Amino acid sequence: MAAKSQICSVWLGSETGILKGVSLTKKQAFNFCEMSCMSRDQEVCVMAWGDPHESEVLVGSVNGTVKTFSTDKGIFTATRECGDPSQGRFTGLAVTDSSMITCVESGLLKVWKEGSTETAEVNVGNGVCRMQQNQSQRHRVATGGKENPLKVWDLERPDKPIFTAKNVAHDWLEMRVPVWVRDIGFIPDSDKIVTCTGHHQVCVYDPSTPQRRPVLEAQFGEYPLTALSLPASQGTVVVGNSHGELAILDLRKGLVCGCLKGLAGAVRGLQCHPSLPLVASCGLDRFLRVHSLEDRSLQHKVYLKSRLNCVLLSSRELESSNADVSGDVEEVKAEEEEDEVWDTMETVTEKSKKRAAQKDEATVTGLDGEKKRKLIKKK
Repeated sequence: MAAKSQICSVWLGSETGILKGVSLTKKQAFNFCEMSCMSRDQEVCVMAWGDPHESEVLVGSVNGTVKTFSTDKGIFTATRECGDPSQGRFTGLAVTDSSMITCVESGLLKVWKEGSTETAEVNVGNGVCRMQQNQSQRHRVATGGKENPLKVWDLERPDKPIFTAKNVAHDWLEMRVPVWVRDIGFIPDSDKIVTCTGHHQVCVYDPSTPQRRPVLEAQFGEYPLTALSLPASQGTVVVGNSHGELAILDLRKGLVCGCLKGLAGAVRGLQCHPSLPLVASCGLDRFLRVHSLEDRSLQHKVYLKSRLNCVLLSSRELESSNADVSGDVEEVKAEEEEDEVWDTMETVTEKSKKRAAQKDEATVTGLDGEKKRKLIKKK
């Protein structure tokens, strides 16, 4: 239960364009939005921390804007036009010490210098599904998508990628396996990169070796994998698919260590806690769930009314006074309370016994008294 108390709040982006904050300690949920201009094109598709202190959340919307939300003040403090909706939605958002990085589906990656209108542009290829930043080397990012293999870029020398992955080997019918990178993660304290694909594959690449094919390849389930996240304990990865299945995979053997149950819709957002054995997930079933990676139990479950796209874990407490700006505060009913209610309810069995007795009586209807008594004795 100690791990449960150290994760204070969770931030989520929804399809309706609302930024949602959930205080797990106070069991409250808050909606932050500009009610005067809400529309479908403000759907939140990417989120990232604006600073290491978690005092700012960068929110990327479908309409090409990136908003800065202050977690201290509880308001949006800035809006920046960073994309053209005709080029697709954002597939990645990151920050460095002096710039912001955005990437869209068309493959246009931009580096926005702080305090300047000039941008550096890199074409990373069409059909991008994900752009991910290397947290230990923040000037490096990885991209990948549909028929767009994994590439690693050094933004200080963006002329060409420093690593381009090669597709997996042909299948057992000697047919080419289509490329479809859905999510990417940099394995800490190493050069290795893990990806999940739309063909339920998990691949590990090692750019420090001459080999461009995966050094490990595993599969999970039968449906497209949509998200992944790396836990604090190295050697495993958490993946989710389009049918609401979550699993922990061993990156050394390529085996499934266990599954996390309870989801009922496609997984869209996953994030593991940086120091605790916890993972938060969200998706189409409108629930935020926090699971323990040690015993795979469900720690928190919160219904948030909107389809959710992305999630950020925070160690800072969400102040209730910050929600006064949006005026939308909801009490969260704890999942543990619901479980207690169900556990205390009695199991009803009398009804089924009565039906069985009525059926037996119906079988002896029409018999004389002697035969009826013999039948009862046999029973």
